[in-house]
Amino acid sequence: MSSDAHDNRRGTAETLEEPISTEPRINERIHVNEVRLVGPKGEQVGIVRIEDALRLARDADLDLVEVAPMARPPVCKLMDYGKFKYEADQKARESRRNQANTVIKEMKLRPKIDGHDYDTKKGHVVRFLKAGDKVKITIMFRGREQSRPELGYNLLKKLADEVAEDGTIESAPKQDGRNMLMVLAPTRKKSEARAEQEAQKVARMASRAEAAEAEERELAEHRASLQRQVAAKKKRGPADNLDPDIDL
Repeated sequence: MSSDAHDNRRGTAETLEEPISTEPRINERIHVNEVRLVGPKGEQVGIVRIEDALRLARDADLDLVEVAPMARPPVCKLMDYGKFKYEADQKARESRRNQANTVIKEMKLRPKIDGHDYDTKKGHVVRFLKAGDKVKITIMFRGREQSRPELGYNLLKKLADEVAEDGTIESAPKQDGRNMLMVLAPTRKKSEARAEQEAQKVARMASRAEAAEAEERELAEHRASLQRQVAAKKKRGPADNLDPDIDL
């Protein structure tokens, strides 16, 4: 085997071992003869030689960034890559911060559930939806109830209509063996629900603090009133207790 063939095989092996990068190629890492160039404001410059594109980037104190490597020729844009990457990272962090893991709660009902139990479970469903969670409603059929699937369907339809303000049907009622399932999705994002809960918590704390201050003021006024009464009694002398009609 020639040395050139050996070097080519080694170079190929090294290339295969390199980790796949998700970062776009920039500046001198772009190994093509020509690119379709886009200006910093999105204007179309056209197809230019890679040397000219790099020169334009240096003259403008910008980076040449490959934004569409699969195009022929690849599309590159002039931009401040450091600033672009920083803003992209900021948006990603903000998105992760606002994104909350969706929790699916489950509520089980019987086709012939009594009114009180239905209202109680509907209250739980509303609470889950208001908190930004999805709710899977399961109607459990037993015995002869399996021959009356319309009972479960009508119950699910009724529940969905009554909680429509807080949730929408994500998965329509469907039969699953002995059960019938429906999934409700909250009308608000979980981040919004949490923000409202935090606001309500702050409002409750402020209300309790205000009530405590009012109670403290009332106690202080009561103590001050008692002190004034005690002081008034001390100022009264022995003669103040004598009958004025008695001749001394």
